[in-house]
This record gives sequence, structure tokens and C-alpha cells, in this order.
Amino acid sequence: MVGKRVAVVVGGSVAGLACAHAVAEAGWEAVVVEKAAAPGAGSGTGAGLGLDAQSMETLARWIPGRLDAATLPLAVDLNRATDGETKAGRTLTRDEGFGFRAAHWGDLHRRLHEALPAGVTVLWGHQFVSFEMAPEGDGDGGVVVTARVLRTGETVEVAGDLLVAADGCTSAIRRRFLPELKLRYSGYCAWRGVFDFTGKEGCTTMVDIRRAYPELGNCLYFDLAYKTHAVLYELPKNRLNWLWYINGDEPELMGSSVTMKVSEATVSEMKEEAERVWCPELARLIGETAEPFVNVIYDAEPLPGLSWAGGRVALVGDAAHPTTPHGLRSTNMSILDARVLGCCLARWGGDGNAEPTSTPRRALAEYEAARRPVVAAQVLHARRLGRLKQGLGMGSAGDGEGFDARTATEEEISQLRQSSMPYFSGAPTIE
Repeated sequence: MVGKRVAVVVGGSVAGLACAHAVAEAGWEAVVVEKAAAPGAGSGTGAGLGLDAQSMETLARWIPGRLDAATLPLAVDLNRATDGETKAGRTLTRDEGFGFRAAHWGDLHRRLHEALPAGVTVLWGHQFVSFEMAPEGDGDGGVVVTARVLRTGETVEVAGDLLVAADGCTSAIRRRFLPELKLRYSGYCAWRGVFDFTGKEGCTTMVDIRRAYPELGNCLYFDLAYKTHAVLYELPKNRLNWLWYINGDEPELMGSSVTMKVSEATVSEMKEEAERVWCPELARLIGETAEPFVNVIYDAEPLPGLSWAGGRVALVGDAAHPTTPHGLRSTNMSILDARVLGCCLARWGGDGNAEPTSTPRRALAEYEAARRPVVAAQVLHARRLGRLKQGLGMGSAGDGEGFDARTATEEEISQLRQSSMPYFSGAPTIE
């Protein structure tokens, strides 16, 4: 009997841990290489996300117990226009039965990690350095990943039959195959924050925000002002998640992170601007949030392929499809990438007992055929949705008239709905 095949997963975020679950489900072993020293404790800042029904179904296969208990419903998708003078809100679109669930990134990550099955090893504190293709020999060959142990500085090698690149939107592995591919700056950044109201439910800020946003805990709110928009929804464990998108020049980033900590003076300026743009209740919430930060918004043109090196390297998650966040796609695409990859590996002999012709090469070809058209359509739609809500030109060169809620037609307003996303009701899973 041939031993189990091994997938080396670079990146231990949600996408990477989801892939570890999926390949283990397919009968493979997995080694996850992650530079963070330890798994998150579920207390990260500004890390709300929305999970669609397909992701919830997929996660239920990997995480024991009711995931509903760790999420809150987002049954309503609501777009409102904020008057620049009076700050009064006007409903533009309202979709009931939206069917998403709100979660905190740290909570989801922790649950995925705690539920990892036997056969999965996570190398925390290991920074990816490089990879090479192993000689093919009698089979399809494999990959050898080199990583640096951050605590000691030594380097180690991890060998496997398949390399899964889950190393984010600035993926070093993707750059090996597509060195000319550049991230595309969206034209705006997002201020982000999580307001923790534990023990403060009766405070003026919370009483007022619940009056102004009465469906918190069941609704995904989008407030649109002139050439800007904000997002607000409730998370489990007494938290409110907000984002505020602001048009501007591309800032200079340090390292590979697309988030920035900013000075107290910059935060103060942001809070003053919030008072000029938004209703008093939202401005106060933003002003009282501890440690807000900036997320620079990028995406990329759809990739020419998700499988490389003759079927020995698979790109997943943001490494495969950097996207803007406007369709709540990033995490959902990552989870479905993992599910489809696992299904394809299982179909082509995941338990190591298949004929020699049943190789990762065929599995990855099927994975790419299933996922590439879906993620390409969703990335481009999210891009358009973001430009629409930011009042930017919709022409191919970023020119043309931008959306203005004050003068928009019913047809233009209808494009704000989340349900306009391609494959909104679900994408193929190869099952």
C-alpha cells in the first residue's frame, strides 16, 4: 500500500486552515507553515466578516457543534443614502432573506484550528522562505518548502506531494509564477474598527446607535454619502464592526501587509471628518472605538491559472484572487476554494491507493476548471460594486460619471444589492 500523500500549505490563516481540513477529508496529510507564533485568540481588532450559506454548510463539516451559536444573522441587506446637510437617512434598497451570518475572524480561525483532525500538523512561527520542485522519479515528483524558524533563526525543509499557496494577496508563491502581476489599487482605503460594548449596553452611545440602526444583530447596513460609504453590523460577544471607505491617493505601505497603524493626529482628523459626513450616532460610535486602523484596498486582474508547476502547486484564497471586500467574497471564496480542492483530490485518489495515473495533476486541473470562472466573475463584480458605492467613474479607465444617490435611477440603485453578485446562490462544488 502506498502511504498517504502530503500537502504542504503555506499560510495558516482561515484559507490555509480550511485547506488543511479539506485535504485531510480527502485522505491526505497536511503540514501548514505559518509565521505567526501561535493561533489567534479571537480578540483581533476590526476583523468582522460575513459567511454565506454555502460557507456555513462547508464549515459545519469541519467544525463540530453548531456554528450558528458563534455567529449572528445578517438576514437583511440594507443600503441607505445619508443626506449631506441634515444627515437623515433614506432607504435605497432593502433585501430580506439575505441569508449571511456575521462572525469575528479570530473566533472562526480559533474554531478551525481547534477542530483540525489527525494528520494535520501546524508549524507555528515558521516563515516561508522558498520552494523547489523535487525530482519526478517514478511518480509526479513533489515539492520541498524551506522555512525559517523565527524563534531560533534556523531553516528547515518540509517535503510534500503538493504545495498549496494560501499566503495572501501579496503571495510570494504566486509571484514565482506571475512576476509581472501587480495588485491594483482601488482608489480608496478603509478605516476599520470594532466597538466592544461589553457591560455598556445601556450607555448613551449604544442606546443611540440601536435607535438609529434598529435592526443591528440581523442586518448588514450600508450608508452611502457623496463619494463615500460606510458599513455597520453586529458581531457575537457584544461587538459592532464598522468600515468607512475614503477615496484618495495610494499610501506607501511597509512590508507585505495591506493594513496600517496610523498616528493619533490622523485618527483625530478622521473622527472630525466622521462628524461632518455621518449621522451623529455613527460618528460617535466611530469616535469611541479603540485603535481604529487603515486597510488599503487592492484587488488584481483575474489570474490566467490557479494550478502551476505541472499540477504540483495550487493557489487558493487571496493568493488566487485578490479582491475588494464589497461583495463579502474574500473569506467565502477561500472556504469554497478549499472545499473544491479537497473534493478534486478525493476524486483522483486521495487515499494513496489510486492507480499511478490518478495524480494531483488531474485533481488540480479540475480544481482550476471549477473555480477560475467563478472567482474571476466575483472579483470583477466586487470591483464594480466598490467603485459604484464610492462614486467613482465606471468606465474601463476609471472615467465616466460616478454613482450619486441623489440623482441615481432605479436601475442604477438596484446594482447596489449584494444579491447581484454572480453565483450569489452558490457555486459548483464538484460533488
